[in-house]
Amino acid sequence: MFFIPAHITVNIIYGIVTPYLPVLMRNLGYSAVVVGILLAITEGAGILGPFLLGRLADRSGKYKGYIILAHFLTGAAALPLAFFANPAISAIFVIVLAVGFRSSMPLIDAITTIHLGEHGDYGRIRVSGSIAFVCFLFFLQWVPVLRPNVPVNIAIWICITSVLAITVIILLPAKYTIYQGQPGDASAAVNKTARKKSIWTPVLILGIASIAFNRLAMTPIYSFFPLYLVEYMHWDAVGLMLALGSIAEIPFIFFSNRLIKRFGAMPILAFTSAMVALRLALYAMFPYKAGIVAAQLLHAFCFGLFHPAAVAFISDCVPPDKRSFGMTLYLSLGCGIPMVIGNFLGGFVVEYAGYRFLFGCFTVFAIFGTLLYVFFRLKETSAGRLKQS
Repeated sequence: MFFIPAHITVNIIYGIVTPYLPVLMRNLGYSAVVVGILLAITEGAGILGPFLLGRLADRSGKYKGYIILAHFLTGAAALPLAFFANPAISAIFVIVLAVGFRSSMPLIDAITTIHLGEHGDYGRIRVSGSIAFVCFLFFLQWVPVLRPNVPVNIAIWICITSVLAITVIILLPAKYTIYQGQPGDASAAVNKTARKKSIWTPVLILGIASIAFNRLAMTPIYSFFPLYLVEYMHWDAVGLMLALGSIAEIPFIFFSNRLIKRFGAMPILAFTSAMVALRLALYAMFPYKAGIVAAQLLHAFCFGLFHPAAVAFISDCVPPDKRSFGMTLYLSLGCGIPMVIGNFLGGFVVEYAGYRFLFGCFTVFAIFGTLLYVFFRLKETSAGRLKQS
């Protein structure tokens, strides 16, 4: 229960950064190509930051200071980003912003899964973040002051939420932000040998690859969906539509632990990739409010099941003393690099072919994410039959 406020506040930060960062950049006067490049830079920096802070946190076993640093960097970059309409300067500040907010989530997930242990129910903790995300999006949609429709107001909200998140982490008891091994661990020599053992098993590689194609396919939704609503649909409902998706995900996050135990993490990851393909197809083929609403409800699977399954998969494959590094692999190799590629390509696709074509062509990546698991299972079944014969 002590981790709930941390998950609430970090998701509130995501509630302003995720939907409104593209809007902030667009309102600075940048073209879709420049916005796509800046978003790609954001994701690129979001890879390096978690690797650095996560590795330092794992080595020291003390996570509090690094989480506070991550939140501080997020807030510190926001206002300068809103005031300077120069692509080079914007690139510098989005790097700082990305290192901050992209590092905070894996660090908090790391300390949560470490202290919950293998039998803990991560989904019931994480659902608090989704509820907070929804509530904050509704708040931003209808707030009468500091409306997030201009860069300065968006930046101010990022600063406010970052300060709130820092306060929560400062108040979090130190014993929940430290990992020094569990009582009854094996001898130091055995632990040293275990740490040297590579975590890069074929299963982990397959899982990261499947996650990567899944998130590559999701890039148009995460980065260009707000612009699609505003520019193509002429519908000022960015916060409302993102809130709808998050509402749909809440029950699935809450019950995700039961589903993961019943079906396994990898099959669920493959299933969510198929749902991403369906969601993208709806945006491309039915550019109407009803079609968008239906597609947003699929966020229940595309994130509500996906994220807990991905966290469970990493927790199964990576030992506790490397957990922050494992979560960083998930968010960097599995999410960051694919979104760098997706944002870079997406800006050009939007500029020259439009939003509907963007959604349609990215369904290929989601389908491939599902097929990876199918081919692996067929190979595994074939190998098992050969052993029996």
